[in-house]
Amino acid sequence: MSIPPGLPSDLHTYLQDARDSMLRSLDGLSEYDVRRPLTPTGTNLLGLVKHLASVEVGYFLQSLGRPAPTLPWEEDGSVWDGGDMWARADETREWVVDLYREAWALSDAALAEVPLDAPAEPPWWPEATRRTTFGHLVVRVATETAQHAGHAEILREAIDGQVGRDAASFGDTERWERFVGDIRDAADAHR
Repeated sequence: MSIPPGLPSDLHTYLQDARDSMLRSLDGLSEYDVRRPLTPTGTNLLGLVKHLASVEVGYFLQSLGRPAPTLPWEEDGSVWDGGDMWARADETREWVVDLYREAWALSDAALAEVPLDAPAEPPWWPEATRRTTFGHLVVRVATETAQHAGHAEILREAIDGQVGRDAASFGDTERWERFVGDIRDAADAHR
């Protein structure tokens, strides 16, 4: 399988970077820490991975009529109540990550085989706006994946201080402490 050169390859590169970043956010954390709600709306790291698996299945497979893995939260309808945004106690980290990797392998096959201008129809979109192109959906998924990977980096930093992979290129711990101190001082001027 080879992604066509040019725009499809560029989109795939950005998408894969975001996917990898998303999974890096789980590295070294306990089962509790990857599952626990970290915001008032329940955002959690493993739930973001589960959600992104669902996004890829929906936009890259179902919208093109391609074979897709069965998603339990779609079968039981709990997706409409946020069932794709958190891992139930019986859903292991390994299962969620494997599902995400399976989804992205199938998505990559679609990227290799389907032209960006091919018609696509997300079945859950309103009938009046359902018709779009595969390229539109690829941009949408790459953007959403990068957005959630950014959320995950912030959540991970809040859990244990681990920062994104390029933080060291901006300075050592002492430099970051000075930087945060400058920001705090500027904010304090407005108390």
